[in-house]
Amino acid sequence: MKESVYIGIDVGSVSTNIVLVNENQEILKKMYLRTMGNPINVLQVGLCQLRDEYNDKINVLGVGSTGSGRQLANFIVGADIVKNEITAHAVASSTYVPDVRTILEIGGQDSKIIILRNQTVCDFAMNTVCAAGTGSFIDRQAARLNIPIEDFGDYALKSDNPVRIAGRCAVFAESDMIHKQQLGYSKEDIINGLCEALVRNYLNNIGKGKEILPPIVFQGGVAANKGIKKAFEKALGHEVYVPEHYNVMGALGAALLAQKAVQKAKRTNFLGLNIVDINFQVKGFECPNCPNACEVVGIYKDDNLAARWGDKCGRWADISIESPS
Repeated sequence: MKESVYIGIDVGSVSTNIVLVNENQEILKKMYLRTMGNPINVLQVGLCQLRDEYNDKINVLGVGSTGSGRQLANFIVGADIVKNEITAHAVASSTYVPDVRTILEIGGQDSKIIILRNQTVCDFAMNTVCAAGTGSFIDRQAARLNIPIEDFGDYALKSDNPVRIAGRCAVFAESDMIHKQQLGYSKEDIINGLCEALVRNYLNNIGKGKEILPPIVFQGGVAANKGIKKAFEKALGHEVYVPEHYNVMGALGAALLAQKAVQKAKRTNFLGLNIVDINFQVKGFECPNCPNACEVVGIYKDDNLAARWGDKCGRWADISIESPS
């Protein structure tokens, strides 16, 4: 007998995450895939893996999408619900840590803080401009120090005397770190100092003016870094909890939201796992019809225009209208 499941998809700039959840909200499968600038291909690769492994074992009841590429994922798979990252992360955390009041989330290219009270989001902030404190910045510094990123946090835990590093800006942090190297400080102390600098930057910018109360959940790819976790605990004076599925919480939240949506609608929009065999293409153009100059994105399925989005006026929502050449 096939098991009833829901699929959650989180398409981001650095990673595309896919989870398979049963009706008891247990994760059966999770995938953390590098987007590498080609979200359509990576999404199809992930769904192909699901089909190969589970096609005869599961009955997909619904699909949810989130992340910066959530609309793209929606048109490809036929999602039952499309939600922003704030909602998806909050739903996942509050489901598995019911009394959570603060979510610290740091991904590959951005970071956010979500404040909850009584399982309801009451405040949040995002940083999508400065790279300081994000996964990509830490990856770059690990490479500069010739240390595997998996060991970065362990080095920080070995430090007895962290070096103070300017962390307000990614450029300043990097140049200051190089200066400390030239002065002869140990890798352990430099890495610990870098972790503390990145946490200061996060709290002084994203967390500024926020009431950060425990229980505190730390998620996103950077939550694997033990040095950052320790720096948060030192700065906040509270224990910081890293959930088991910290790196796919957005996708997990999307799956849980899909479960609720389908139970209410009594049907699904999911197009099936065989969509991996379809050739999808994305083409965009700048609309010339008004000063907004909207960037309109069109998705083509086997060379046929299937959908458009991105315009503010709705002109291009009608796919029968020809795009300007």
